[in-house]
Amino acid sequence: MASDLVKALSDADFKEYVAGSPVPVLVDFWAAWCGPCKMIAPLVEELAQEYQGQLAVAKLNVDENRSTAAEFKVISIPTLVLFKGGREVDRSVGFKSKKDLSDFISKHL
Repeated sequence: MASDLVKALSDADFKEYVAGSPVPVLVDFWAAWCGPCKMIAPLVEELAQEYQGQLAVAKLNVDENRSTAAEFKVISIPTLVLFKGGREVDRSVGFKSKKDLSDFISKHL
């Protein structure tokens, strides 16, 4: 579910990637069995393209990377967490429309 514009993260590289990014990072916490995660994935991909250069976009599979999911208290998926300077600044839980997600991102750029 990752692409050239959406980086697949793991417990091992999560903190380094998020903290080291010169732009805000949107992380999609997801799982393969999650229907709403599959529905939101194409929207996340579109947003990665539209905000290229302004926003880094990544995905973290919560089943394969339980430590990071637990650290950020991700209990429902999909959860999109926006980080600036390595710190969480906002989150969106559940499926949202592309416009809602764009509004969510824009207020932090």
